[in-house]
Amino acid sequence: MRWKGGRANSNIEDRRGMKTKAAAGGGIGAIVIALIAIFVFKQPPDKAMQMGSQLSSQFGGAGSSEQQQGERGTPEDRAGLFVDVIGTNVNEVWAREMRGYEKPLTVLYTQGTNTGCGFGKAAMGPFYCPADNTIYLDLGFWQVMEDQLGASGADFARAYVIAHEFGHHVQTLEGTSAKVHQIRRSAGGSPKANQYQVAMELQADCYAGVWAANAEDVSGGNIFIEAGDLREGLKTASAIGDDTLQKRAGQRVSPESFTHGSSEQRMEWLNRGFEAGNPSACDTFRALGLTL
Repeated sequence: MRWKGGRANSNIEDRRGMKTKAAAGGGIGAIVIALIAIFVFKQPPDKAMQMGSQLSSQFGGAGSSEQQQGERGTPEDRAGLFVDVIGTNVNEVWAREMRGYEKPLTVLYTQGTNTGCGFGKAAMGPFYCPADNTIYLDLGFWQVMEDQLGASGADFARAYVIAHEFGHHVQTLEGTSAKVHQIRRSAGGSPKANQYQVAMELQADCYAGVWAANAEDVSGGNIFIEAGDLREGLKTASAIGDDTLQKRAGQRVSPESFTHGSSEQRMEWLNRGFEAGNPSACDTFRALGLTL
C-alpha cells in the first residue's frame, strides 16, 4: 500500500502527550477489557467475560466530569498523518456507500483519555465509543500487535484496524449496535449473547474489506492498493482471532467466550468484503443464523 498526504478532513483531535485522571465508568470498551483480562492478565474466560458483561451494562453511561480537548486538525508527524489520510479515505468511501453518512471524530491519545463511554486506556487497543461517535487510537498499539501478537507491520494491515473501528461507527448509524446491545442485555451472559457480539465484530471486519476494495477509487491519488496488501491484512486478522489469542495465552480454545471471532472467521469476512466491495455482502448475522 502506498499513500501520501492530501485532503485532510478526517476529523482528528490529537491528545497525545496530555495527562488526565482516570474516570469511573465502563462502556463499549468492556469487550476489549474482557479480552485483555484473558490474554494479558491470564484470567479464565468465564471470569473475564463476567467482567465484560458488568462493564457492558454501563453502555452509554455518564462520561468523565473532567473535560479534555486536544488540538484539532492534521497532525504533522508521519503516524498522525497516516491516520488522517486513512480516516479521510474511509469517510469518503462510506459517504458514497451510505446515505446520510456522518463522519466520526478520531482521537489520538497516549496511555489514557476520557471518553463518552468512560475512561479509555491504551491496553484496550483501538476502540469506538458510540456514546460520543468517536474512534480512540493509541498508536503505540501497532507495536504491541506486531511484537507480541504477530500481526503484520504493513501500512495496509494498520489501515485495516482503523477501518474496522470505522465499521463500528457505520453500525451505530445503521442502528445495528443498538439492536445488538439490547439483545445482549436481554440474553445476559449466555452463549447466544456472545454470538451476536461476534457477528458484529465480523461485520466490522467485512466493512473494512469494503473500504479496501473502494479505497483507491475515492482517494484522489492519495492511496494505492498493491498486490500483497490483502495478504498482510489477513495476516493481522489471523493474529487477532480469539482462538489464536487464547492459544498464545496458554488457554484452551473456548468458542463460547469468543467476542471477535476465530482467526478463520476474521480472515473470511475481511476477504468477503474486499472481494464484494459492497456492504450488502456483510450480513454476518444471517450467516451465523442470527436475527436482528
